[in-house]
Amino acid sequence: MEDVIAVYKRPYDPQRPVVCFDEILKQLVKDTRQPTPARPGQSERFDYEYERNGTANMFMIFEPLSGKRRVKSTDRRTSVDFAHVIRDVVDKYYPDADKIVLVMDNLNTHKPASLYQAFAPAEARRILDRLEIHYTPKHGSWLNMAEIELSVLSNQCLDRRIPDRETLDREVSAWEKERNRRDCKVNWQFTTQDARIKITYHPRSGWFDEGPRRGPLSL
Repeated sequence: MEDVIAVYKRPYDPQRPVVCFDEILKQLVKDTRQPTPARPGQSERFDYEYERNGTANMFMIFEPLSGKRRVKSTDRRTSVDFAHVIRDVVDKYYPDADKIVLVMDNLNTHKPASLYQAFAPAEARRILDRLEIHYTPKHGSWLNMAEIELSVLSNQCLDRRIPDRETLDREVSAWEKERNRRDCKVNWQFTTQDARIKITYHPRSGWFDEGPRRGPLSL
């Protein structure tokens, strides 16, 4: 926990950008009947029946200090999908950075081995040499600011029926452009001292107790 918080305290450096990484699945749902449009005195109406149309995965690449985010959708959430998105982070999104400081959780696909599964060893090593990886602690994924940004995406864009990948990509792209235009940064307020108060260790019992809660950020 303290390691991740220390990363968030670093000043902005375009040569070593701090990038938070996470993903979310979205159920694709088609209407079986055409919704009734809104009219004066009556809201738009949807039938309760719907048709499942598979799922899509969305990777969030969020740079909190610059207020920029990129969302990439894929059909699946495999190690190979993860590896290809990380290569995009290195070569497409931050080609001029000396190191990309990557913060992510401990999902089983979020491992250097995924790169070796997707690419030849020399290519995997090249990508890893551009990364400085920091993992959030187990049960501490809320420290990942990309997870917070995914929550905003879910509330502002994904809180309705979306029938297919094409519509999903179009809607998410519009959300991404608007949020980047507004330059939405994160003011992280959860400090190392807060972390030490929040988690108290009892040597005799081996248990951790949570102390007083405090909100980690303001948007």
